Amino acid sequence: MVDDSARPVILWFRRDLRLEDNPALNAAAATGRPLLPLFILDEMGEGRALGAASAWWLDKSLRALDAALRTRGGRLVLRRGDSEAELRRLIDQTGADQVFMNRRFEPDAFTCDVDIAHALRHDGVECHGFNASLLTRPGSVVTGAEKPYKVFTPFMKALLQAMPDRPPAPAPQVVFTPSDPASDDIDDWGLHPTAPDWSGGFDWSPGEAGAASALAAFLENGLKDYAAGRDVPGRQGTSRLSSHLHWGEIGPRRAVQAARQAAAQGRVAPAQADKFVAEIGWREFSAHLLHQFPYITDRAFRPEFDAMPWRADPVALAAWKQGRTGYPLVDAGMRELWATGWMHNRVRMVVASFLVKHLLIDWREGEAWFWDTLVDADLASNVQNWQWVAGSGADAAPYFRIFNPVIQGQKFDADGRYVRRWVPELRALSDRWIHAPWTAPAAVLAEAGVRLGKTYPRPIVDHAEARQRALDALKTLAGRSQDEDPQ
Repeated sequence: MVDDSARPVILWFRRDLRLEDNPALNAAAATGRPLLPLFILDEMGEGRALGAASAWWLDKSLRALDAALRTRGGRLVLRRGDSEAELRRLIDQTGADQVFMNRRFEPDAFTCDVDIAHALRHDGVECHGFNASLLTRPGSVVTGAEKPYKVFTPFMKALLQAMPDRPPAPAPQVVFTPSDPASDDIDDWGLHPTAPDWSGGFDWSPGEAGAASALAAFLENGLKDYAAGRDVPGRQGTSRLSSHLHWGEIGPRRAVQAARQAAAQGRVAPAQADKFVAEIGWREFSAHLLHQFPYITDRAFRPEFDAMPWRADPVALAAWKQGRTGYPLVDAGMRELWATGWMHNRVRMVVASFLVKHLLIDWREGEAWFWDTLVDADLASNVQNWQWVAGSGADAAPYFRIFNPVIQGQKFDADGRYVRRWVPELRALSDRWIHAPWTAPAAVLAEAGVRLGKTYPRPIVDHAEARQRALDALKTLAGRSQDEDPQ
């Protein structure tokens, strides 16, 4: 008869790649049994394959997690394939009779977890699920009528009242993992790009230690002027925590409590901390919406927008992806994305608006490109933000907003620092002309070495004409009319 205390328990890592403040890890460790930390690379277990930039990040994060486990006497077991099949294989090899995991809440991933838990429980293996990725479980923040919130402000107010106020739990000091079973070699997974390696400009530090460093740097610098600084792409005014949050290298609760503590200690103004907490709240809002309205990955949240007369324009789409639209702020953003796997949040709104409003190209094309190229590609945030810009999402008011990329550049990149970094062919232009080079006198262009249509493209659309075309298209939707939209 097998001594149950000698049976190992499986700790199934997914998007909780950290040791501190990890409820599944703490619960597994509390059993006193040997732990089998496990990560399964299941390419379609969440409904869609990983994007290339996300795979790059995952490769580094898993290596960091394994190293952290080894300092505590453990190690990370890697398997590739169908999640349930690999779990059963590990259970058969080790006699494990319990699985601890932090839940995923995206529709396909959530269904997958439920199905696996039911199937294993039927065979005598208990599954224990926890929440490590969100401040509150989806479905726990609802209106007085027990309906999901569809507007952010009341959701945020309710979230602040609902989220638990307890300190993050420390990591266990010892994690004992048996020498068996065998693990895949992560090098064999090919998550890092080769032939060519396009990640040379990826200046990131994936892993729990990298997340802690990013948070510390933000608290020391960016949080002090976050409300205004977060909109200026030419400087480090954002937290740069999005990828760390997505992969669970840091939990949102720790980020929120750190910001609030900085305010309580007088290191930053409370209003700055509140603004950052609201941005974490928007991430939460997106996750709750996707969980409760799973169709929004493929269809408009507002059904009337499914009738939007999108255009098929592969040439314009390619120009947008390559940062060759002729609008410097748009092009700078798209080039930053390709080079670094990331784009400043303000610029994300501008480039998204340009695609769906100026070019009238379906938001799903942009969402797919971001999914593949962003290191912080998160299904809920990606879908919700694209639909918000398109006007078809929740709380997308005014839905007819069309960002003017020239005005946006002049307002948020007034000194041209961001454009000069990512569109170097315009570097010699003065601030006056850099956001609309086609308006500069010929002599100014010549002096700056700019030849429109040669060294830098002319605008692929005229802003005024594209804006009117978008407004006309929006007017075709049932029950929609517009007043003048803000810039």
